[in-house]
Amino acid sequence: MKTHKIRSVQKDSIAEELEIENGDELLSINGQEVKDVFDYRYLCLEEELTVLIRKANGEEWELDIEKDEEEELGIEFENPMMDDYRSCSNNCIFCFIDQMPPGMRDTLYFKDDDSRLSFLQGNYVTLTNMKDEDLERVITYHLAPINISVHTTNPELRNRMLHNRFAGEALKKIDRLYDAGIPMNGQIVLCKGINDGEELSRTIEDLSAYLPHMGSLSVVPVGLTRFREGLYPLEPFEKEDAIDVLERIHKAQEQCFLKWENHFVHASDEWYLLAGEEIPEAENYDGYPQLANGVGMMRLLHDEFMEELEKAEEDLALHGEKTMCCGMLIAPLLKKLAAACMEKFPNLRLHVLPVRNDFFGERITVSGLLTGQDVIAQCKGKPLGTSLLITSNMLRFGENVLLDDVTVADLEKELGVKVTVVGPAGRDLLEAMTAQP
Repeated sequence: MKTHKIRSVQKDSIAEELEIENGDELLSINGQEVKDVFDYRYLCLEEELTVLIRKANGEEWELDIEKDEEEELGIEFENPMMDDYRSCSNNCIFCFIDQMPPGMRDTLYFKDDDSRLSFLQGNYVTLTNMKDEDLERVITYHLAPINISVHTTNPELRNRMLHNRFAGEALKKIDRLYDAGIPMNGQIVLCKGINDGEELSRTIEDLSAYLPHMGSLSVVPVGLTRFREGLYPLEPFEKEDAIDVLERIHKAQEQCFLKWENHFVHASDEWYLLAGEEIPEAENYDGYPQLANGVGMMRLLHDEFMEELEKAEEDLALHGEKTMCCGMLIAPLLKKLAAACMEKFPNLRLHVLPVRNDFFGERITVSGLLTGQDVIAQCKGKPLGTSLLITSNMLRFGENVLLDDVTVADLEKELGVKVTVVGPAGRDLLEAMTAQP
């Protein structure tokens, strides 16, 4: 029987009340073996449970539990997946991991394409690695939403883009998810001269037929690093390309909104900056379902920040000098927000220092892919004030470590200044800008 070691027990939870402890093992729920996190979450929906636990001393405890349907047991496992992670079976022409330099930490080279991570972490999956058994469990357990990397609905083109002869056939799984009413989100990584132009229009039209169950679709440009030797020759998008992409997306948005009152397809923020067009207003983003893909992130940050700034009371006593370092993409917006903040608090001095991505190459402009070495090289020797602000997405999740294993403490030591990690919300940014030493 497969067992699952418990890493931690949440305070004041059902598990704590029943004296389940770190190091105990879960053996079964209601007499059924728990294969992975899918099984665990589904089985725990029952209001009456019989949970079999093996204690560290070898004793087995059979625990009868009565709870609300949505109430969790409060257990976290050493392996959050409760199973082996599934690696990707594709060899996509645009894969970012193939563009990584040698010498980084091992986890950055692992290509996952595991449908379970779609529900746990919001990852996008191609469906090529999804077995019929997995698909049936998603439908049976009604797990949602599932995030799908589609890229194109042209089966032959999808085979070529993913370098997988089954990639086109895998699109049929979307039909099965749709027929079962499973909520979905879609993603298109756009490659110049490959799946753009009329292919993009066709893909958007095809996927809009899955409304309302496929609730949103994002279109993001391929990320190109300087480490592409020997890889498929891809070209960067130019301004005229971005204008064409936006025209196609806006046309589709109008059609979808008329029928569904849902814009459905959204361009990531990069397209608007590249085209020299204004970021759309908040109502165009349908509640921001694609924030993780950089869709509407700048609009949301702007609106949240300005709303919080308007509510803040003027305070002439607020003073100090701070610098915020960031990727090139968001720098213009942060400069605008910093100027608005200084207008309300005239004794504050706020600087924005855009960091060029020398590590991956200048075409990578997002803050989340900045390395500590680039931050240090471009901030060192500059007047940073009393604090350097960096965004939380520059760090490994849950840790104070950047992509190249430089820590926040390393930054502070090298730059001789306090480093403040800023959360993603507008309120977080305003609080960091106005916090007093």
